[in-house]
Amino acid sequence: MIVTKAEACAKTKFRVWLDGEFAFVLYKSELSRYGIREGAEIPPDTVEKIEKEVILKRAKLYAMHLLEDMDRTEYGLREKLRRAMYPEKAADQAVEYVRSFGYLDDSRFAENFVRSRKNSKSRREIRALLTQKGVSTERIDEAFEACYGEDEEQEAVRALLRKKRFDPGEVDDQKMRKIYAYLARKGFGFETVRQVIQNYGEDA
Repeated sequence: MIVTKAEACAKTKFRVWLDGEFAFVLYKSELSRYGIREGAEIPPDTVEKIEKEVILKRAKLYAMHLLEDMDRTEYGLREKLRRAMYPEKAADQAVEYVRSFGYLDDSRFAENFVRSRKNSKSRREIRALLTQKGVSTERIDEAFEACYGEDEEQEAVRALLRKKRFDPGEVDDQKMRKIYAYLARKGFGFETVRQVIQNYGEDA
């Protein structure tokens, strides 16, 4: 393979292209160690050695570090690895590596996410947020089933009304319409809001 480009991407890091395709990122000292310079021919076994002993090892450590920092979805972890310029093959292997230890679990992530937000956000809001994080519809549905009781969404409405210091005895028609509009924007259905407000003095 021919090194077609070795381009600086940071003070000590270089993006390396082999045969015209992006291959990996190496530190300046590693370029010297493996004889990588533009126009040089690199034996396939050297490329394999770099991929396994340098890039893959680094990708695994980075993935572990990211999950120590905070829980993530598989999609979120892959995005971080991609932005750090790890090749797709190394990213795939790093994801499987952390998954094998139980550190990556979209179902667990979804349940924890729902539990931590169900008392302040609607199901629609939570679903949208989880979808943005790459969680599948099936896992989101399973998380809702595991985390929601019959009265959970009504309690979320009550919590938001308490936060706004809502008092049905002091709210005129205009303010009531604003309350309904606010809760609708938060993703709560009209009937859910109506029932909570109707019984607010009794269960707030």
